[in-house]
Amino acid sequence: MNSTQRRLSGWMRFLAITALVLPAGCRKPAARPAPPPPEVGIVTVAPAALPISYEFSAEVQPYRRVDVRARVEGVIMTRAFTEGQAVKAGQLLYRIDPVRTNAAYQSARARADNAHRTLQRLEPLLAQHAVAQQDVDNARAEYEGAAAALADARKGVEDANVRAEISGRVGRALFQVGDRVTGTADLLTTIDVVDPVYVVFRPSTQQILGWRQDPAASALIRPGSALRVQVTLSDSTVLPETAPLDFVAPSLDPGTGTQEFRAKFANGERLLTPGQFVRVRLTGFSEANAIAVPQRAVLQSLGRQYVYVVGKGDSVAMRDVQTGPWSGGLWIIEKGLEPGDRVIADGAQKVGPGSVVRPTAAAADTSKAGSASQ
Repeated sequence: MNSTQRRLSGWMRFLAITALVLPAGCRKPAARPAPPPPEVGIVTVAPAALPISYEFSAEVQPYRRVDVRARVEGVIMTRAFTEGQAVKAGQLLYRIDPVRTNAAYQSARARADNAHRTLQRLEPLLAQHAVAQQDVDNARAEYEGAAAALADARKGVEDANVRAEISGRVGRALFQVGDRVTGTADLLTTIDVVDPVYVVFRPSTQQILGWRQDPAASALIRPGSALRVQVTLSDSTVLPETAPLDFVAPSLDPGTGTQEFRAKFANGERLLTPGQFVRVRLTGFSEANAIAVPQRAVLQSLGRQYVYVVGKGDSVAMRDVQTGPWSGGLWIIEKGLEPGDRVIADGAQKVGPGSVVRPTAAAADTSKAGSASQ
C-alpha cells in the first residue's frame, strides 16, 4: 500500500470513529431524582394544666436599720468601733467631750440641792404658821423643777457616751475623732440587722392585674399564702431556702406604677447583703388549659415571634404567636395556635414557608420548671 492509500485509510478510520462519538456526546444527561422531603420533629398542640413560675429583679434590705445620732453638743474624743463590724446593743461607739455636759450636771445638781434644802426648811414652819402656804408651794415647785433639770443633765452626761441601741452590723463612720457635733441633726453612723433580711421586689401593675383576674393566683399574692419565693444570686447561685410572702404594700407606688412585695430570709451565712440586687422566683402558680410548645420551637426575628406549622399535604406555613410565661421547657402560647396544630420543634432551620416535609414526633422536653421574667 502506497502512501496515498495509507492516508485515505487513516481518514476513513477517523471519520468512522467521529460518527460513533458525536451522537453519544449530543445526548441529554439523565435527570437526577428529586431529594426526599426533610425530616422534622413536630409536636401536636393540646391544652394542658401547667405549673408556672415568675421571675423578678429584687433588692436586699436590712431587717431593721437604726440611725446613730449625737444627742449632745461637743467634740468627738473617741471612736470605739470598726466600720462594717458586728456590734452588740449597749456597746460604746463614740465618746463626746464631757466638759459641757458635766458642767451642766454640776449646775443642775447644785440647784436641786439648794431647792431641796429650802423646802425642808420651810415645811416644818408651815405647821407653826410661821410661813405662808404659798411660800411652801413655791419652794416645792422650785425643787421639782430643779430635780427634773438634774435628771435631764444626768441624761446629758450619759449621752456623751454614744452607745449602740441594737445589735447588728455598724456602717460607715460619718464623723471622726476631732469633729464637732451639734446634736440630733448629726448622723454619726447606722446599724443594720442583717440576719434575717428582707428581699423586696415590685411586680408591674399589668402583672398584678393579670394575677387578680385569676382567683387561684389572686389568693397566692397575699402574705402567708402557699406562694414560695426563691432567691438567685448574681452568680446564678440558687439559695436552698425559700420563704413565703411577708408583706404586700396596700397601694401602688405612683412614681413607678409598681406594688411592693417582700419576703423575709434567714441570713446566717451572710450571703445576702443590704443593697444587693438578686433575682426572685415565685412558685405555686398554675394555668389550666394552657397551650404550650417547646421553647426551641419559638423563633424570633425583627421583634416578632413565630413558629412553623405543618398543614395539609405536610406543607409548612409560618404562624405569628404571642408568648406568655414558661413552664419547664415549654413556652405558653397566648395567641396564634389552636389545639391540633402541628408545630415544628426540631429541624426548623431546614425548612421555610411552602416547604414539604416528613413529620415525625419531636423529643419530649422534661426540663425543670422555667419562669416568666420581668
